[in-house]
Amino acid sequence: MSNTSSGLPVGRGLLYLIITGATWGTAGAAGSLVYRTSDLGAVALSFWRCALGLALLLAGRLLRPRAGRTAPARPARRAVGRVLATGVALAVFQTAYFAAVASTGLAVATVVTLGAGPVLIALGARLLLGERLGAGGAAAVAGALAGLAVLTLGGSAATVRPAGVLLAVVSAAAYGAMTLLTRWWGRDGGGDTAGTTVGAFAVTSLCLLPFAVHEGLLPHTAHPVRLLCLLLYIAAVPTALAYAFYFAGAAVVRSATVSVIMLLEPVTAAVLAVLLLGERLTGATAAGTLLMLGAVAGLAVSEARASGRPEPTAVRAAGRPSAGDRV
Repeated sequence: MSNTSSGLPVGRGLLYLIITGATWGTAGAAGSLVYRTSDLGAVALSFWRCALGLALLLAGRLLRPRAGRTAPARPARRAVGRVLATGVALAVFQTAYFAAVASTGLAVATVVTLGAGPVLIALGARLLLGERLGAGGAAAVAGALAGLAVLTLGGSAATVRPAGVLLAVVSAAAYGAMTLLTRWWGRDGGGDTAGTTVGAFAVTSLCLLPFAVHEGLLPHTAHPVRLLCLLLYIAAVPTALAYAFYFAGAAVVRSATVSVIMLLEPVTAAVLAVLLLGERLTGATAAGTLLMLGAVAGLAVSEARASGRPEPTAVRAAGRPSAGDRV
């Protein structure tokens, strides 16, 4: 696999994304345990996740050798724009996801967020990055919409809540925007992805702080040590580590490929939901899950075929990667 203009080999970017997907799958389970351990709300949980994650990222950046942090200089306005856009998208993505978990359960929230994400990313990639959806992509859109309908209408109110599904779709939209923007910026060299990650978490924390204070910033719990351990885990593994890997990998790997790799998250989350949280899927939820995952599998096949076709010369000249650079 070739190196990209950001200097990160595509193969390493794929490895980073695989690690990200697996660790993200543990965030919802840990969040559910936080809800069971304390009265912390979704916004406050997102704030502590980002604020503590920011502290860990800053500590790691300070300890990192200065020679390893060298990045091409970027115009200040462009860098600030990237940080602000990424930070706002991240705030919406995380908060809506945790609110969806609180409303409709870990399994449904994760499946809807990560199932709708690839479809929204495919549509956005067609409009922003010039990637054609194709027949396979259209079939994936139809299948995912059918899956969402079954998930929303097929279960009882105690199992699948429409409000929770809507929050998960909002989370998926913010996740898609973040993925597309990261890939778009990565095409011109990506800049300092580590610095962008730190800045994005600072913006996200500031965006969430007033809402977290209104909701209740300090939790009440009978198990403070357990709660602290859960919060530190959420901040360290599926946040500081995972997002550093995500932004680095998403800058060099095609957006649709990123979204497919991230399906490792619902697989991990589903296993943890059964083993640790005692959740179970109804027939309707299972059917909706299969429809959405089948739709994403169809999208993956479509993208694999597209990656094997050479792009027109005019498209390549416009700055889009050639077939040999695609993953």
